[in-house]
Amino acid sequence: MDAHSRGRADDIDPADQWVLNPQTGNYELRLNHSAGESSSPSRTATATEGTGRRGDSRAGTREREGAPDGPRREVPGQRSRRSSQGGRGAAEPPMSGHRRKRKTKKSRKKKALLWSGGVMAFVVVGTSLGAYLLYEKLNGNIDAIDVGDAGNKDVVPDGPMNILIIGTDKRTGKGNEGYGDNGSVGHADTNILFHVSEDRTNATAMSIPRDLMTEIPECEAKQPDGTSTVIPGTPKERFNTSLGQNGRDPGCTMKTVETITGVKPDHFMMVDFNAVKELTTAVGGVKVCMAKPIDDPKSHLKLPQGESKVQGEDALALLRTRDSFGNRSDLDRIKVQQQFLGSMIREMKSSDTLTNPKKLYKLADAATKALTVDTAIGDAKKLMTLAQEISKVDTKNITFLTMPVIDNPAEPKPVTVVVDPVKGEQLFAMLRADTSLTEVKQKEKAAKGKQAALLKGPKAEPADVRVDVLNGGEIPGAAGATVTWLQNEQGVLKSANKANAPEKIKKTTLEYAPNQADQARALAAMMGLPAAAMKQGAADAEGLEAMVLTLGADFKGAGQPITGPAKAPEGVEQASADKAVCAK
Repeated sequence: MDAHSRGRADDIDPADQWVLNPQTGNYELRLNHSAGESSSPSRTATATEGTGRRGDSRAGTREREGAPDGPRREVPGQRSRRSSQGGRGAAEPPMSGHRRKRKTKKSRKKKALLWSGGVMAFVVVGTSLGAYLLYEKLNGNIDAIDVGDAGNKDVVPDGPMNILIIGTDKRTGKGNEGYGDNGSVGHADTNILFHVSEDRTNATAMSIPRDLMTEIPECEAKQPDGTSTVIPGTPKERFNTSLGQNGRDPGCTMKTVETITGVKPDHFMMVDFNAVKELTTAVGGVKVCMAKPIDDPKSHLKLPQGESKVQGEDALALLRTRDSFGNRSDLDRIKVQQQFLGSMIREMKSSDTLTNPKKLYKLADAATKALTVDTAIGDAKKLMTLAQEISKVDTKNITFLTMPVIDNPAEPKPVTVVVDPVKGEQLFAMLRADTSLTEVKQKEKAAKGKQAALLKGPKAEPADVRVDVLNGGEIPGAAGATVTWLQNEQGVLKSANKANAPEKIKKTTLEYAPNQADQARALAAMMGLPAAAMKQGAADAEGLEAMVLTLGADFKGAGQPITGPAKAPEGVEQASADKAVCAK
């Protein structure tokens, strides 16, 4: 596409035509591009004043959508194209010195570029999770794949949100042939399950090792010719082959993550090698810190000790190298990738980026070209909505960690890993229960207070607890299994299976009367019910009336606490996105 077709005639960047007027607080269109001459209010037209011109080029009034409440600052979009007759569009200064009259808007006006300053850009593998400036012009940049029932049809789920970030090792693109297998179909090389809490106060980014040996379930995948193929599952295979191998698509990787963790991804975002180079260049480089000088002959990476900035080819080399860090394993490379991702998130949320229209424009273009997503979020407006939700999380409350693993016991000299059977399940339970891994003090204090108040007071003996159990969750037979567990393991003999609830519910609830509070406390302690699950009625129960326990989608099995562990398992390293760490 040439410069004119992107609104960039005469080597003038679209974003460079706008300046911030300190007197009004608005971005204004610079009409005089003479060297060394700055714009003044008398020589500019504000972004809310546009004129249209008939012809091959169409100039539309700049529109702003999705802006937060409060003072409005109009942010620039692109300059209109020159017409085929050689005339200029709305950005042309008046020939006579007076302002042209505003023309009536056409019914098929050009959609203006829409900026949303403050929304965290979200791209992967050394890119960050989200998007900044998603506007309709960029729709054509975004590739989308239909993953069927592997994802969520809702853009923003009602509750916690889980996004699977996939970085492929596909070598397409100039200069990428030298990285490993240049014939790769694109496997799941770098993987992060990004869990955003229901209240949007915190997020957990859990890296999944590509060399994890796991079950890859049967999945239905779209093929390049548009047909769908059911691909058989395999009991023991490397995680990275959940994509690309045997025609598997990102939906297969999503189903594999769900099989391992019990957490269903709502959406996926995927990028390749080119994305790393383009995004790091668009943002102006990413700060990194090395504990020692790096001179890697394999990746050709050379970095000094201490802080420096990387972009383009150097950024990709940093994310790909194994030999320069730790014990040269993929697990140590994951740590460097997490540190890099945290740094890029900080850069994208910095004032240097958010107040720089030129940088925002380049980042928006690069980000949308880099992303492949599921069809549920496959256009600019939907991605904008998703990004706004993600941006609510403060950087200090984004925690990076790696899935707990151990060496594969089936290999004499292990080169692969398997999930740690104890620590892994503890962490997965925390994600399923939406338990924060960050220092969100107010939330923690409130939760502890409610839980303490709930359990304070006398508890009934198990033999005196009466409860009817209904299944409103996703596990078939959960009510019966729970009653069996309560009777055989806990001594709650007066429990009854009432089969399926009238409708599905997301959260487990326990309804009880004021005079059943001691029974409710006893049952909550047995089952690990959170304070939010307790629903006390107004009237006392009569006679042998039982409490009503309705299992929701958060119920994962009899004997598994719904609240999840209170903290991350011991020995699992964590890093915060707001803190810079030197790679070792």
